[in-house]
Amino acid sequence: MKTTLRASCACLALLASPALAQDDDVIVVTGSPLHGSQDDLLTGASVLGGEDLQRRAAGTIGETLRTEPGISDTAFGAGASRPIIRGQSGDRVRILTNGIGSIDASSASPDHAVAVEPATAERIEVIRGTSLLRYGSSAAGGVVNVIDGRLPETAPDGIEGAVRVQGATVNDSAEVAGGLNALAGSVGGVDVVVSASGSWRDAEDYDIPGFAESARLRALEEEEAGEIGEGGHEDDEVRDSLPNSFVHTASGAGGLALIGERGRLAVSVSRLDTKYGVPGGHEHEEGEEVDAEEEGGVFIDLGQTRVDMNGALALGGFFEEATLFAGYADYRHTEFEGPNEPGTVFTNEGFEGRLELLQTQRGGWRGASGVQVLTRDFAAIGDEAFVKPTTTDQYGLYTFQEVQAGPWHLEGGARVERTEHARNQGLPGRDFTGVSGSLGAGYDVTDSFDVGLTLSRTERAPTTEELFSDGPHLATDQYQLGDEGLGLETALGVEALAHLHGGWGALTLNLFATDYDGYVYERETGDEEDGLPVYRFTGADARFLGFELFGETGLGEFGGFDLSVDGTLDYVDAELKDAPEGTSENLPRIPPLGLTAGVEAEGYGASLRVEVEHEAGQDEVASYELPTASYTLLNLYASYALTDRVSLRAALLNATDEEARTHASFLKEEVPLPGRNLRLSLSYAF
Repeated sequence: MKTTLRASCACLALLASPALAQDDDVIVVTGSPLHGSQDDLLTGASVLGGEDLQRRAAGTIGETLRTEPGISDTAFGAGASRPIIRGQSGDRVRILTNGIGSIDASSASPDHAVAVEPATAERIEVIRGTSLLRYGSSAAGGVVNVIDGRLPETAPDGIEGAVRVQGATVNDSAEVAGGLNALAGSVGGVDVVVSASGSWRDAEDYDIPGFAESARLRALEEEEAGEIGEGGHEDDEVRDSLPNSFVHTASGAGGLALIGERGRLAVSVSRLDTKYGVPGGHEHEEGEEVDAEEEGGVFIDLGQTRVDMNGALALGGFFEEATLFAGYADYRHTEFEGPNEPGTVFTNEGFEGRLELLQTQRGGWRGASGVQVLTRDFAAIGDEAFVKPTTTDQYGLYTFQEVQAGPWHLEGGARVERTEHARNQGLPGRDFTGVSGSLGAGYDVTDSFDVGLTLSRTERAPTTEELFSDGPHLATDQYQLGDEGLGLETALGVEALAHLHGGWGALTLNLFATDYDGYVYERETGDEEDGLPVYRFTGADARFLGFELFGETGLGEFGGFDLSVDGTLDYVDAELKDAPEGTSENLPRIPPLGLTAGVEAEGYGASLRVEVEHEAGQDEVASYELPTASYTLLNLYASYALTDRVSLRAALLNATDEEARTHASFLKEEVPLPGRNLRLSLSYAF
């Protein structure tokens, strides 16, 4: 006991020393190791918070972010939607909670939900560029960092928090979410802060504008039925409501933080439970289709218990500060083929830790270096398990350096990473050592115009799913095959940035091109196994290129309201460089040109917004892939501050009730986006 008391007192003493202040007017991207402002980054970045986050908040992280520059989503029903960044998804996009990976199974398949609750988020950062080497090769496509406040870095003045209640008509949903941080006292100059948060959501099957199946798919089915002498079946088609698209979710978290002048230490324990339907027709092994109404269809019951820790300690000397991020999670989900019919069980017990040293700034030079450790014990158990139990250990060393010299901004990063995949039952595993690096330069042409160029080379080890898959997966209507011979995926990339800003507003252009050697993707082979189409993970040379353009400007005052306009335009083109003979050179499920534009008025405590969301048609498709029609959605938003603490918000989404299908979705031919939706929410801040 005496030893424990002495250790506790020493910890409290180390925490007591001056804390750094932060300018509230600067948008700081905490996902960067140097916590630079958004305007200082040389590559594309988005920060969603405040009123924008309240407006965009949805049941999944993918749906919440889909109108951000360069982002679309997998749109796998209402329960599972993962972000796609510049056409990249799966293991190339890391989803983080407070700087540590989500430690779930979401990257293994698009029907697997991300174990992150956006309802309790305070801000969401989307980042790319040299700082991504901090998070490992699986962040090569981008990072989404969800910050929810349960690991506070500063002590509140008493009790601070917020609660929100919300309902929507499209799925008869109800939602409650809230959180707080409270100063519980002070011991030896160290503030003790307790945190708590939670959410609950209940949503039934959502309404759709017309048929669930696309016109193209219905026409193909009619043609096939005519060839075998069967009559039409339009009367039997699903329409107006999408069966098996329900979602029921509950989450809760509690934590404790010690915050002093020399540093901080915070620990949090959280639990997430969600049950959601996987819409669309699915088949059993023998090829007999499941009747969604009679048998309930495929649904997933998911649970995760998680422990997180975040700490920092002021050092002095060459290193200014040491920071520690760590997280452990026990994850499990069961895929049910119908009520009381459990099928495949997925488990993932994992740990991730990162220790980082921030260098003291000398002149215009600063930097950060660190070590990262990740372990993953993953298993899929059942007759339809498409990947056998595996364990993965990953170790990484990285550094990120930055120099500011007059109008020039230079930065570079490097990472060495060791990945070891092991299989049970004496089966051989695979080991990989990857080396990645990047260099960037920015130049301030004037006080209001700057440009940047970044070059990068990354090496990513294939995942266990890409290597060892061999089995049916009903939720995605696939028989998945891996390739044990896959090697490191190497990407050479270049990105150019131009940023114009001033009192009038801002305009940002990002241009990017990436050339891949051994790019791993799921290729539909045209074969069938157990009545399911075979998809094989394949390595091939490929290239991605595209752009993001974002602008906003004020229009002046009218009738007491400040008017502004903003817009986002993004595009990505992805092709195989040497496609097999007789197959398309286009990669599958690549999002088409996207546009979001809005006009906003603020005044008298109110905010009004009219927004158009457009996705072009996609006819540059892969083999066995159908084209997707364009769509345009009209969204209306309004908010009003009833008091300094109480706000009322309303949104009319897809106001014209238009049919919309996301080309990047596996289920686009069977699962449209929701129809017209009136959403109301009331929030209280304290």
